[in-house]
Amino acid sequence: MSDIIVQVRDLRKSFGEQQVLRGVDLDIVRGGVTTIIGGSGSGKSVLVKHIIGLLKPDSGAILYEGTDITKLAPKALTPVRNNFGMLFQQSALFDSMTVEENIAFPLIEHTKKSQKEIREIVKEKLRLLGLEGIERKTPAELSGGMRKRVALARAIVLNPQVIIYDEPTTGLDPLMTLNVDNMIKETQEKLKVTAIVISHDMASVFRISDKIAMLYKGEIVEYGDPGVFMDTDKAVVRDFLAASSSPHVRSVV
Repeated sequence: MSDIIVQVRDLRKSFGEQQVLRGVDLDIVRGGVTTIIGGSGSGKSVLVKHIIGLLKPDSGAILYEGTDITKLAPKALTPVRNNFGMLFQQSALFDSMTVEENIAFPLIEHTKKSQKEIREIVKEKLRLLGLEGIERKTPAELSGGMRKRVALARAIVLNPQVIIYDEPTTGLDPLMTLNVDNMIKETQEKLKVTAIVISHDMASVFRISDKIAMLYKGEIVEYGDPGVFMDTDKAVVRDFLAASSSPHVRSVV
């Protein structure tokens, strides 16, 4: 089994005259946390949408477990997508549903499990994330941190191999940010899953990442472990880090 679970090769994508991805190459290490950083409009979200098969590139390849998903027909792509769980920036829970109904939704949509099996799986995921006994609550009754954990329970309910976190700490205070960072690391270690994180929060990035990839004008301009970024001699990377609000980051650039 390869150490690389997702390979992105020479990925290119334009929308009209705007070239967003300009030949991206990226390896996602199995079982690790890979964080994608870069300024607004650098192509982070577009790249992730390609990785999960929501967008088709103009050219290039995306290999998941060795299979180029860009060549798959929609029907063949669906089971591949089920290997990816997604935690959205604002949790994206359904306000009209209970916690149990929110978490059960992917199981109802994508499996033929009985209601009893689904209830047991939901309880298991809630136990795993320390959320026992809240099945009947609605999202409005939960704290921000609990909503994040419920959204994560929904993201892992199909037992994905890869979990994608879209700006998971945006708008959170420092203590809540630390709690979310711990949640990401604990989930990765407990479930042995691979994590892909999109983030602007550099203090968080340096806490959680095994690998960091920086996108700039549609290209990966730096890739490696946090030490690589600490020691980089690339001006565009150093300028980006220096602009971070984190004293921990500012102190090394």
